[in-house]
This record gives sequence, structure tokens and C-alpha cells, in this order.
Amino acid sequence: MPVTSRLPRLLMVAGLLAASLATGFAAAPAARAAAAAQRVTPQSLAAALARLDGLATSMQRRTGVPGMAIAVVHNDQLVFLRGYGVRKAGQAGTVDPDTMFQLASLSKPVASTVVAALVGDGVVGWDDPVLRTLPEARIGPAGTAPDVTLRDLLSHRSGLPDHAGDDLEDLGFDRNTILSRLRFLPTNNRFRAHYAYTNFGFTAAAEAAARAGGSSWEAISRERLYKPLGMTRTTSSHAALIADANRARLHVPTAQGWVARFDRDADAESPAGGVSASARDMGSWLRLQLNGGRFAGKPVLQAAALAETHRPQVISTPPADPATDAAGLYGLGWNVGKHGAGLVQLSHSGAFFLGAATAVYLLPAEKLGIVVLTNGQPVGLPEAVALSFLDLAVEGEISRDYLPLLQGIFKSMSQQDYPAVVAPAVVVPPLPLERYVGRYENDYFGLLDIRRGADGLELLIGPEPQRFPLTPVSGNTFSYQPRGENAFGPAAVTFQAGAGGMPTTVWVGNLDRNGLGLFIRQKP
Repeated sequence: MPVTSRLPRLLMVAGLLAASLATGFAAAPAARAAAAAQRVTPQSLAAALARLDGLATSMQRRTGVPGMAIAVVHNDQLVFLRGYGVRKAGQAGTVDPDTMFQLASLSKPVASTVVAALVGDGVVGWDDPVLRTLPEARIGPAGTAPDVTLRDLLSHRSGLPDHAGDDLEDLGFDRNTILSRLRFLPTNNRFRAHYAYTNFGFTAAAEAAARAGGSSWEAISRERLYKPLGMTRTTSSHAALIADANRARLHVPTAQGWVARFDRDADAESPAGGVSASARDMGSWLRLQLNGGRFAGKPVLQAAALAETHRPQVISTPPADPATDAAGLYGLGWNVGKHGAGLVQLSHSGAFFLGAATAVYLLPAEKLGIVVLTNGQPVGLPEAVALSFLDLAVEGEISRDYLPLLQGIFKSMSQQDYPAVVAPAVVVPPLPLERYVGRYENDYFGLLDIRRGADGLELLIGPEPQRFPLTPVSGNTFSYQPRGENAFGPAAVTFQAGAGGMPTTVWVGNLDRNGLGLFIRQKP
């Protein structure tokens, strides 16, 4: 499976980490019997909680991440809630339990909880076709498109290619446009046979469920989950987040330290990556998850519907060696794996390379959960804190220093995933620049304009066209620097000249992840 995007790849880190640490998924009968007894005792929990503050402070110092917040729940009680550091580097505002953080793909298990509420209400079913209420989101060819269900999309087995639609989001397209253009993406023979992580496939399922409920996703999330749990510091709207003074800014590391440089509006994929919440609110959500859909003694959603989100639906990471390695499994918005002690472990990570990293881990049999929110580019901090705490609570000791392992995983995921621009030894001059000027298009990305600017050629693309200067490389190849969550280094822009030396097509390297990077020149 080709690697195609930084954001969602990082969100799968919990599954990859589990696979790298595990020695086998199926526990022996004796191990299963041992796991049936409570592993987290009042004494072991108290000892783990006593070390958590120092552990978190030490790891935050090691990474330099500016801000962090942690909530721990056990036996339907919020047993730990604390903020660390600052909301914005260089400013005095400190993180507290009510500081709002962008969750990134930790939004996914939150969203699947909302859908579970609607399933329990009888509004929609997990196996309802997405086309029933969202006909514009056609996925795959005519033979399979009517069969794609909410379950398929929420478990990333719809056949869509990895990270479908993320490239359109970076260019500024809205949710409706992106969902309607999923039809142009090839599914080949992947439907229900292949796991591929897709923010907009997940979003399509959530949007279809909300439409079945007669409401917008943002409104139905608020009414069906946030309000019943008293989650007043949670929103599915970016505008609501940035209007709040007590919010964590996004940070990236630089030679001068961590800097709040970017904003990340994830409204287009709100169910998959656009939730913002405080640690206190996430603690309430953890209580719901670990208490069969009940909160404060009252049923909020049907237990069976919630349990379905925790049930494995697809193999997300096949074992390298099936004799010794664990398979990664994915439910409906959850990684499903095993803690080292043999306990079922539910988890999900969230990450924006523009400056956020989050993680949640649950041990349902122990009614224990931890969520860690940070305001820095992913370097493994939330996962390392959570996994170390779980080791302490279950085993009484930390099995390994998780930070170096996680930093290596994240580094490997952050390599450029489109061809680098390489100048030849002998550079050929381009055609007269006026020949390249024109309008090019394809079905998926729409229009691409090449214009003559004051300093040379410019590429314009997107619904409110983003402007990128082109730098000559050699002959008909130029380069430009993409922007957004999935941008790495410069990408190639190569024209193909037809008869008479007039360019007829242009190929854009970073937009060709799914073979859709070729644009045809429009006739005048």
C-alpha cells in the first residue's frame, strides 16, 4: 500500500506500535484465565497515579512540547486531571483542565460514539448504504457503490485509496465538494478486502448518519453527545474553537524552539479530525466508553451500539510473520489490540503535522482509560505518557522507554511521499513562458491555471485559487512549494508539449498520489 499522507499515517501509530511490541495476539488459555482477574487494584492504581505527574513532566521536558493536559478515569470516576505548560509558547497563559485542544483523529472514536447513539435510537444502522441518505458520496464502480455501508467507511474498508480526499482539503475545497469527488478515485478490487485509512470516507459515514437524523453533523454531535455529557468545552466547529480564549495553539519545532506558526481548520473533515475538546470533557467521554453508554447513572446511548464500535471489523496491519507477530485490528473508530498483559486495549492517536498530537487508551476489562492532549507536532509524547502509565497500573513497572521508539516511528512516517525534484546535470532552457500560460483541468481537482506573473510563471489551483510561484528546473519541468498538512519539499510540475511545441498537459507531482495528477489543457 503506497504511503500518501502524513496526518492519517500518524493517526495509526497506536496500531503500528502495538504490532511492533506484541509477540502474538492470541493469548494462551492460562493467560486468558489470568487476565480475567482484575489486574488494576486500588493499590496499583494509586501507585501509578502517584508517579504520573512526574512522568508527564519529565517527558514533556524531554520533548519540549509547550502544553499538555491529561485525564484518567477508573471505575466511572475521574481520578486524575491536570494541565501542563502553556497554551502558546512565549506567552503566559497556562494550560488547565478546561483548555481546549484540537483532537485531530482522536475525533474518530468521538464521532463513532455519536453514530452509535443514532444507531441505538433507530435512526440509522451500521449496515445502511451510505447512498441511502448521501447519494452524492458515490464510492467505487456501479457494481459495488450501492453496497458501501456506514460500517465499511467507519472501519476504512470501503475500497477508497489511502487518505482519499486529503489533497482536496489542502487546496481549500469544502466537505460537500470533496465527498462528491470521491467517485473519481479508483477502488480497484479493495472493497471489503483491504484497509486504507481515509478521513473523508469516515466523514461520509458520519454525514450520512447525521442526514438520516435530519440535522447537520455539528448540531447532532452537540445534541446527542456533548450536551448529555455536559461537555461544554467541546465543539465540532473550528470557528467556535478560535473564538475561545482558553485554547491551545498549534506548535512546530524550529531551530529557535517550538513556535506557534500555523492554524488548522479541519471543518471539512470534522467527524474525522475536527473536534476540539478539553481534558475534563474527554474524561466524561471516557466514563461513557467504559460504562456501557451510561453517564452519571443515566443511559446516554444503547450499550450494544457502543460495544459494536469496540469490535474489530478489519485487519489494519497484517503480521509480518503470522507465527510470531500480532495483527493490527480496527473497529469503528478504534484500534483494537492487546496490552502486554493480555488485556484488550482500545486506542487511537490524533496528529496534525501543523502542530497537534493526542492519544487515548482504554483497558475496558479494568474500566481504566487515559487521554493525553498536546499542542505540539507529533513526537510521541501523548502515546509515551499513556503507555507508561498503563504499564505502571497493570504491571507495576514501565516495560520500556517508549519515547525513542515512538520518535523513530514518527520520523519514518514524515518522509516525503511524492517524487523529489532533481535537476539534471545539463539544464535545458524552457520554452517561451507565454506558451505554458493557459487553463488546465481534470475531474478530480478541477481547474488549474498557469499565469504569467511579475517574476515568472504562477500556478493557481483551488476553489479560492491558491497562488504558487513556479521555479524553472529544466526544459518543460518547473517546481513549486506546496502548502498544508500534507506538504513536504518542492514538487515537480511538468508540461508535455504537443504538435507545434504548445504544451497540452501538465503533471503535478504531489497531486499524483492516486494517479490523478495529470491536467488537460482547455481549448481557448
